[in-house]
Amino acid sequence: MRVIVIGAGVLGTMHAWQAVRRGHEVVHIEREVEARGASVRNFGLIWVSGRAAGEELETALRARALWEEISATVPGLGFRANGSLTVVTNESELAVARAALARPDAAARGFRLLTPDEVRAVNPALRGKLLGALACGRDAAVEPRTAQRALRQALRSSGRYTFLGGREAREVVGASAVRDDHGRLHEGDAVVLCTGAWLGGLVRELAPALPVRRVRLQMMQTAPLGETLTTSVADADSFRYYPAYGGAALETMAASRAQPPVAAEHRMQLLMVQRADGGLTIGDTHEYAEPFAFDVDEDPYQHLTSVAEALLGRPLPGIRRRWAGVYAQCADTTRVVHREQLRDGVWLVTGPGGRGMTCSPAIAESTANELGW
Repeated sequence: MRVIVIGAGVLGTMHAWQAVRRGHEVVHIEREVEARGASVRNFGLIWVSGRAAGEELETALRARALWEEISATVPGLGFRANGSLTVVTNESELAVARAALARPDAAARGFRLLTPDEVRAVNPALRGKLLGALACGRDAAVEPRTAQRALRQALRSSGRYTFLGGREAREVVGASAVRDDHGRLHEGDAVVLCTGAWLGGLVRELAPALPVRRVRLQMMQTAPLGETLTTSVADADSFRYYPAYGGAALETMAASRAQPPVAAEHRMQLLMVQRADGGLTIGDTHEYAEPFAFDVDEDPYQHLTSVAEALLGRPLPGIRRRWAGVYAQCADTTRVVHREQLRDGVWLVTGPGGRGMTCSPAIAESTANELGW
């Protein structure tokens, strides 16, 4: 087969990976010179811990295995099985962690509840006041700014992969051909659109009633920390935003400890992961109402800084970068992804939301299986 993949973010690149590894030829079209959207503006987290039971967790666990498998041949992914700690600082937060540990799927997630001394033994950089942490041994990380580039380099070595950056797909011609904005026609046997948060243009023409919304977030990155943050780190506000933690304990926590106004307004949690250069990627916020602002707000960054410094027990290094990103999320947030056949030979795969970096290898594998690749 000759497969045309539109969109070179992590989801599109993983679809190209699945097609090539199954022996097919791929033409990969990206409107930017290389990916510039949510696939590079994220934490690089492979986040199993907070996923909803059932299909979402199964997808995340399969993707976690695929990330590790792929990294054996593509070390440039920067994959590391570093796990995570969701740190708790009061009794109501600790109760949510204990409830998570009592889940029937806690072992599959790799959950353990650590005492303060155990937290510091696992991650000595966490010197702040805490009552413990929910550890997840299944969580991992990659380098988001370079992962797609490393995957493309590996794909090129197959001799069956062509990447065309700086070309926008304008038209699907017939069953499985695509015309780009250079006027070139690319003919194939199947077309898969993985256009991320780009939901206009060709996507709107082909799928005008798409049940997908866009979400905006703000993040930042520091200078090198000067020591190793051995795990990814979350604060207990993460319990509010991940479906694995619902229940009476979470309701009690929410009732007993309201978020600070800035965190509530921007729907914030702290996520923190160390990059290969030693800096920390820290976030994030969630904004759902469009039109999105064109600038970034400083108050959320100040809140994230104070929370991170409280957990680390030290000042953060200087902030080197701040940015905003936008990703596509299924309007029904219980759905892992929106996969739709638009016409014979043409498929659209979008809307994984904040699961995109985590789940993309397994989503692409499911597409390949469904399409009979």
